[in-house]
Amino acid sequence: MAGEESNEPLSDSSDECSDQEPTWIYYRDRPEWNDVVPVELNEGPFPVVSIAYSERFKDIFDYFRAIVLKNEISERAFELTSDALELNPANYTVWQYRRTVLKGLGKNIQKELTFVRRIIEDHPKNYQVWHHRRVLVEWSGDPSSELRLTEIVLAQDAKNYHAWQHRQWVLDTFKLFDQELEFVERLLEDDIRNNSAWNQRYFVVKQTSGFSEDIISRELTFSVKSIKKVCNNESAWNYLRGILAHYTTGLNGHPVVEELCQFLDNNNSESPYYFAFLVDRMEELMQSDASKRQVLLPKADEILQVLATKMDPIRREYWLFLSRYLNSQFAN
Repeated sequence: MAGEESNEPLSDSSDECSDQEPTWIYYRDRPEWNDVVPVELNEGPFPVVSIAYSERFKDIFDYFRAIVLKNEISERAFELTSDALELNPANYTVWQYRRTVLKGLGKNIQKELTFVRRIIEDHPKNYQVWHHRRVLVEWSGDPSSELRLTEIVLAQDAKNYHAWQHRQWVLDTFKLFDQELEFVERLLEDDIRNNSAWNQRYFVVKQTSGFSEDIISRELTFSVKSIKKVCNNESAWNYLRGILAHYTTGLNGHPVVEELCQFLDNNNSESPYYFAFLVDRMEELMQSDASKRQVLLPKADEILQVLATKMDPIRREYWLFLSRYLNSQFAN
């Protein structure tokens, strides 16, 4: 290995030397490519929508199609894929062929990781470049730069799905979970409504400790603390429900949750997420104990009417549907 990839933002030193882009020479005018016959794109005699490709784009991809047909594994083919990716970094075929050439030539993986990182910085939501990076890490067996890279990307866009997916793969594949809960907590301190961070916390708990009684209590305490701070935080309520799915009595019975409900009642909470949670708790009790239906059904219906008319009228039809559903299930 040539050394660990830098984790800091990259800059192109050539840009500091000149403000002008080097003169482009078409592949058709390069003597070293005289032996290759370019292959034009065949869109048929009557293309539905003919794309106005630039001359540079057509030149590069005509030669790319030619080397693919020849299955050429060479340094010039590798450089050609770099030019093709500069124009279209989402082209899966170019990435796939680049990997073939990369492996065939035994190229330096660290240099390729740096190349990929530059593209990720410019195109952080490009699936193909993240997939290419994943393959490189698999080949090298070295994940040392990945958590820092995803941290930088997520600092710019905390909900970048591709960065989260790559981070989860690295964590799970190389068992690097040691500091991940602390990382998630820093994200939630910055933005308590960061649903991606809440999802990551659940992922880490599931992949590491699992949901023992102690862990359930710890995670309920964590989510309740967040809810008390910002009651109208749907992400925290969803996390609370997710943890309670592993509790023996579901939404009811856990002392941490019962204390939360008492706290919110005492403070006259008008959070629609809390009221929806109360309805689900009542539904759970009515399913497990038919004797409670006569008392709980009218209460649940009253809450649903309040949600539909006052607290959450945007979802009025959903709450009214839920009211009809509960009545059809438990009225008799």
